[in-house]
Parts: sequence; structure tokens; C-alpha cells
Amino acid sequence: MKITFTGKQDKLNPSQERKLALAFARLSKLLERRGEKGAQVILSTQRHLQQAEVRVNFYDNTLVGAGGAADQFTAIMDAVEKVEKQAIKTRSKWRETKRATPTREARSMRAAPLELPEPQPAAKAKKEKPAKSKPTKVVKAGNKATGKPMTVEEALLVMEDDRDYLVYRDSGTDKVNVLIRRRDGKVDLVEA
Repeated sequence: MKITFTGKQDKLNPSQERKLALAFARLSKLLERRGEKGAQVILSTQRHLQQAEVRVNFYDNTLVGAGGAADQFTAIMDAVEKVEKQAIKTRSKWRETKRATPTREARSMRAAPLELPEPQPAAKAKKEKPAKSKPTKVVKAGNKATGKPMTVEEALLVMEDDRDYLVYRDSGTDKVNVLIRRRDGKVDLVEA
């Protein structure tokens, strides 16, 4: 990390210089994931109070930490700590917005692919008249479910009893799910 000091800098003893170097190294480790960063330290004095301000650009944000104390070293350390807290907060916000939730990925994997009918030529489609189909008969299914929430594995075990479908409440998400057995023997999961 490149550190630029602006203003009148007091002479620091070697132990203070080491502590300051460690603080900036910790900040550098936190920030420098996308190239080398630079920090600007602005020093000023107001009457008997030493002021320090540290500015760093991070993920298109300018992190500013200001510190004031009787001596310059303490003021710089306060400012660096404030910038470090801001960087951690900004990084966690950035991660939350940029990461996909695992439930979305899981849902997209579980969804059955759509089977589209083969397109017919336009000439054939005009000649054919749609056949009238009989209305399907709706049968009310009996309530054999226990009503308790269950996992997908438990629902598959219940469904093995020669059932073609099963409606149940998922124990993890507390949402209503439907398991449907296809003609080829595989089972589709529909999440509501």
C-alpha cells in the first residue's frame, strides 16, 4: 500500500513506526484484493489538538477516517481503525449484493425442463381443424397425509406406496411442495 503524508509530520519513535506499519499492513491486506491501493494521510494541528485524516478508495467508495488526539501517533491510529471498520462493512455489503443465494440455484436445478411441441408447417396448421376434446373429469383426492412437515427424502418414502403424486409441506422452508411421478419413473419436485 502506498501511503502519502500531507502536512507537518512529527518524528515518531521506532516502536510507534512499527505499530503504524502493522496497522497499515492490516488495512492493506483487507483492501488490496483488486490491485494495489493508495492511502492519503492528512495531518493538521488545531491549537493543542493533533488531527489526522486517512482517505482510501475501495470498490468505488472513498473511505474516510478522522482522528484527533493530543499526539499525532494516536490520532493516526484512530483514523486507521475507523477506515478499517468502514472497509469491513463495505466489503460485507458488496459480498451480500454480488453473491447468488443458494436457494435460487437449487430451484433452477430442480425445475423440470419444459418440453415444447414440435412446430408444424403453416400450411398444415391452416387445413387442420382443432379437435373437440371432452372435458376432463376432476376427482377429489383423499387426505392421506399426516400434515406434519417433512423433508424430500421422507416424502419420497411415503410416495413409494404406489402413489403418482404427493403434496407436502417442506420442513426446511415451510413451503408447500409437490412430488409428481412421471411416466418414465422419475420424480419431479414442484416448489410453491
